[in-house]
Amino acid sequence: MSREGTRTRHQALPPAMREAVDDFADHLARVRNRSAHTVRAYVADLVSLLDHAVRMGCATPADLDLAVLRSWLAKQRTLGAARSSLARQAATARTFSAWAHRSGALPTDVAVALASPQARRELPAVLRADQAAALVEAPARAAGAHRPDTIRPADETPRAVDEAVRLRDRILLELLYGTGVRISEACGLDVTDVDHERRVVRVLGKGGRERSVPYGVPAQRAIDDWLRSGRPALTGPGSGDALLLGARGGRLNPTTGRRIVAGYADGLGLPRVSPHGLRHSAATHLLEGGADLRAVQELLGHSSLGSTQIYTHVSVERLRAAFRQAHPRA
Repeated sequence: MSREGTRTRHQALPPAMREAVDDFADHLARVRNRSAHTVRAYVADLVSLLDHAVRMGCATPADLDLAVLRSWLAKQRTLGAARSSLARQAATARTFSAWAHRSGALPTDVAVALASPQARRELPAVLRADQAAALVEAPARAAGAHRPDTIRPADETPRAVDEAVRLRDRILLELLYGTGVRISEACGLDVTDVDHERRVVRVLGKGGRERSVPYGVPAQRAIDDWLRSGRPALTGPGSGDALLLGARGGRLNPTTGRRIVAGYADGLGLPRVSPHGLRHSAATHLLEGGADLRAVQELLGHSSLGSTQIYTHVSVERLRAAFRQAHPRA
């Protein structure tokens, strides 16, 4: 549903329902510290649920019951919602029901018994180690070439700025693959988040959870070169303490970061890859190299070990492929 459509349906709800939506959104943002994107997704689902409840005769959140929730999910299924969408919508209903019960808007937590389809966990696409290495090293071989983030055509870009952008691309790729951080986490880093002596970066992840992530010698070289010769050439009034800067001097935008990764991958003829693909690749290569699953969970900032276990499936699939190709009894 579009943001405008959500707003329209929200305004059409009875006053008690509208107030519940607003209070729930405030709870998610202020208490649960959810991102603006997550709050919007929850609100869109909740407005859809409450709109359906009103059509079934409910006037306040207290009128909700398990039958209404199940009816809403059944309707979403008939409208063609994917299993992943149904799972998210059921999670929204459960989260809202628990919150409404705690806040006194619901006499009981009506969603306790609400089941939902398990979203299919697609095996993430990952690069081979040699492909990942080629991608990370691409900026070093691209001196003088057009970069995915330039403010003018390459022949009009001052040489110092062009070189600074290349150094910025290098540190970005080193951080994404070398530490497995999310693109939003990389772009959110400040200069003071880098501990050069211990070679770790302080990362602020989902839900405001902070973690320290180690990085290797190649990343340290990239950081040193960037801070010495790259960042000063791009620094401007809007730079602040941001570690990674865009070509205009502001904090690097995640959208631009994705475009940079895709541009270098395309230039090398690699499979389509995103910053999240580099994160997948880092996790898979760590596990294949013998890293402990719990350690990888901590590095990636997963709150649940189940989120990390998908990478073991990737490794098993690669093992099966190697077995089929090489074993005489395969």
